[in-house]
Amino acid sequence: MTDVPSNLSDPSGFIAHIGLYFDTVSGVLVTGHLDVTPEHHTPWGVVHGGVYASMIESAASLGASIAVLEEGRYAVGVNNQTDFLRPHRLGRLDLRATPVQQGRTLQLWVVDITNADDRTVARGQVRLFNQALAAGDGPNGRVP
Repeated sequence: MTDVPSNLSDPSGFIAHIGLYFDTVSGVLVTGHLDVTPEHHTPWGVVHGGVYASMIESAASLGASIAVLEEGRYAVGVNNQTDFLRPHRLGRLDLRATPVQQGRTLQLWVVDITNADDRTVARGQVRLFNQALAAGDGPNGRVP
């Protein structure tokens, strides 16, 4: 398993803003959580679908990038398919991301988001392209 560069523990401004935290990070498993507040809501008082899509994209991209980091590459999402299964209003959401396929140029990850009752509220899959790192690429604009 690849060691996670320390600068990956510093979330981007966007990830910090939505309040997403990663608990486990590897090239084969990413877990995390987000504590939902009214700031995550649509005008109808439920979590905005963009929050779920962002959680899914972020977890899959992080795990897929760790998987290819030793090869001097990182992964970028080329497709995100997110299904919203049940509404959620307040409280902790947990995510679990795992690879379905990890190839030389493409990866496919699946991400489940569950509530405190361990019921799935959203599920997504992300297809990612493994791309070579260049100067300035990498977490927060730094090459790991």
